[in-house]
Amino acid sequence: MPDAAPDALPDALPDVVSDVVPGGDAMSRLTVRDLSVVLDGRPVLSEVGLDVRDGGWLAVIGANGAGKSTLLRALAGVLPYGGDVLIDDTPVRRLRHRDRARLLAYAPQTPALPVDMTVFDYALLGRTPYIPYLGREGRCDREVTASVLERLDLSRLASRPLGRLSGGERQRVVLARALAQQAPVLLLDEPTTALDLGHQQQVLELVDRLRLADGLTVVTTLHDLSLAGQYADAMMLLSAGRVAASGVPAEVLTEELIAEHFEARVRVGTGPAGRPEVHLERP
Repeated sequence: MPDAAPDALPDALPDVVSDVVPGGDAMSRLTVRDLSVVLDGRPVLSEVGLDVRDGGWLAVIGANGAGKSTLLRALAGVLPYGGDVLIDDTPVRRLRHRDRARLLAYAPQTPALPVDMTVFDYALLGRTPYIPYLGREGRCDREVTASVLERLDLSRLASRPLGRLSGGERQRVVLARALAQQAPVLLLDEPTTALDLGHQQQVLELVDRLRLADGLTVVTTLHDLSLAGQYADAMMLLSAGRVAASGVPAEVLTEELIAEHFEARVRVGTGPAGRPEVHLERP
């Protein structure tokens, strides 16, 4: 278990994004073939396939109950699944837990947080795959953790117990633990839930900078379709546990598909960067 969080973070923090994630050679392609999940005898996902290139960002969208969170939990190994999940052609199910955790980090939407653990110690748990059995974290582990907290505007909360955080602060701490893990594949389930507008932008910009600087492969679920269209370079629409559409954002965020699968009347425009923007329209 990590030591109690220090009263002050280390003076010398890494100044570049690449100090927070693996080196530039650690890119990983994520491939999923015919993935299925059955829970309580009921099929929740069926024949789901996806292919995220090295350094790509896939946003998974869909109405409530479509299977988005279930998909991420299956990819993370939290749920049993049928089919194949591969990282650089290596089947994930064959890896030991520690080896898998060095390749793939998962930030759930509503994790169980120990209320008495400090922010620093919780984020430091992301370093567990690199700490020897019966060993303790080293200076590098603590510096990586401190750097992640700084980038997520959490340094001032390093010694605060998790039970004394707001919903938005807890969301950022969960992301901090995942980033401290330094895995080249990052799974984020609704990373902007409970965040105000400024911190939504801050978190997504940070993820995007990490992705571009070090080839981090990102898969997110996002309720906000316009946000998904602004940041992801590929999208997949789930409906009733199956892939209803996939492609670049402009191919998936269409008025017809949104009307069919979200039962919403929208207007889809084009933003300054040529990306689709979704606007609700009153009936």
